[in-house]
Amino acid sequence: MSDRNNISPRTIAAQAGHFIDPETGGVSPPIHPSTTYARDADYELIGASSYSRTANPTYAQLESVAATLEGGAAALVFASGMAAITAFFETVPSGTHVCAPHIMYHGTQDWLRRISETRKIEVTFFDAGDPNALADAVRPGETSAVWVEPLVNPTWDIIDIVKAATIAHDAGAVLAVDNTVATPVCMRPMELGADIVMHSATKFLNGHSDVMAGLLITREMDTRWEEIKRARLLIGAICGPFEAWLLLRGMRTVYLRVERSSENALKIASHFDGHAKLDAMLYPGLPGHPGHDIARVQMNGGFGGMLSLLVSGGADEAKRVATACRVFVPATSLGGVESLIEHRSTVEGPESAVPKNLLRVSVGIEDADDLIGDLESALAAI
Repeated sequence: MSDRNNISPRTIAAQAGHFIDPETGGVSPPIHPSTTYARDADYELIGASSYSRTANPTYAQLESVAATLEGGAAALVFASGMAAITAFFETVPSGTHVCAPHIMYHGTQDWLRRISETRKIEVTFFDAGDPNALADAVRPGETSAVWVEPLVNPTWDIIDIVKAATIAHDAGAVLAVDNTVATPVCMRPMELGADIVMHSATKFLNGHSDVMAGLLITREMDTRWEEIKRARLLIGAICGPFEAWLLLRGMRTVYLRVERSSENALKIASHFDGHAKLDAMLYPGLPGHPGHDIARVQMNGGFGGMLSLLVSGGADEAKRVATACRVFVPATSLGGVESLIEHRSTVEGPESAVPKNLLRVSVGIEDADDLIGDLESALAAI
């Protein structure tokens, strides 16, 4: 019999942590909807849970698998990616300094702007396309946290995580990585030096556009982690047991889905690279992408299922392409089995720094030729 300690994350995911119900032999983990748990005659808890805002067996199974996939010491599930982000930044001391990319997931950026006003946390937004910008942005002794995305959403600039970890740690800061887009299928930031990994598990980890959830994974069970656990408890930012169960079910196929969407994305990007009606195709899997060499080293499971098109013309032309699609769905979000296309600056609002002609594309698991044909037809409309 093989040593289960050496089993790959791919197998851990597919088997939901090698779950077998000890009472029934069931191979699908059950849902535990109870919010409270009884005590015995000595008023000791019968099981490991007392109240579901603190812990629940369904959460515990999910968190164990998530921690294993990312190579972390522990994980916590939240009601959404933003709830996870909020809990992390609750541990950043007021009056300190934070660094994050100038272009990034707009929800995180909006939250950083808010806490800079309400908690006097100074934020420096650096240019992820400049390899020296992060080093110039940190302030040794003042910077408490560096937040990065290895693939910057939605321009897909590449941040060198090994370099970012060195810069953050030399400054006395913690490095937190939003690994939502890359997923543990394509890269594991903790192996590159990250301290905290965040997922909007709504996206690729769940993969079916039917669950709202977030995850934080930690490298070490330190005092910061205890503060994060306390923040989740007090804020009450926990998802329901059914959502947690659906997320765990989605994670069982994450390797298959992400590998397929990555293959499709590379085919699409290669086909449209240099297209007459595009100013640019943004995808790190293309050899001409400025971050391709770094991505090739730190993303050993493919280049991911996200890409962006810069449509020749402007915002109106880009929106016409999105609405002319018949296979791609013009909708916000990413990471589902279905392919989505959206005019990103419209979604982000007037403060968006995203180019007005950018269409963000989440590539699903459909036939790649159907997706290519759909985009060709849509581009022909302009």
